Amino acid sequence: MKAYSEIARRKGIKGIASMTTHRHAETTEYADELISVPRAGLALSLAQTEAGVTLWHGGRELARCDMSAEGMLAAGFIAQALGLSIPPLGGSVEARASTGVLFRALSIAELDFNNPASLPLLERLLEEAEMQRRG
Repeated sequence: MKAYSEIARRKGIKGIASMTTHRHAETTEYADELISVPRAGLALSLAQTEAGVTLWHGGRELARCDMSAEGMLAAGFIAQALGLSIPPLGGSVEARASTGVLFRALSIAELDFNNPASLPLLERLLEEAEMQRRG
């Protein structure tokens, strides 16, 4: 967990003190369908409510992170992969991303932050998403 806290600190994500073992994030079947066909410039929206942070496309849910410390850590890394910041409570932010970048953001949602082997995967996914966003 210390390694994730260090990445969170370096990336400017605050308030990550401890991790929980419950499922912190979920992706939808629609997300899998969406990334199955390569596209550029998908309109995405990241919104925060009292329940957590949700990633949307065309009014349909792609991924949801709960309001736990681990869920918000995942949300922060998903936002970073998309080149965004987590919006304030009740707010949303918009982005355009390719399916390649979206794939990496969704993959981050599926990582088990309690498994130290996920750390190099997280770093790689963030690096690849940044490279793809730059074109």
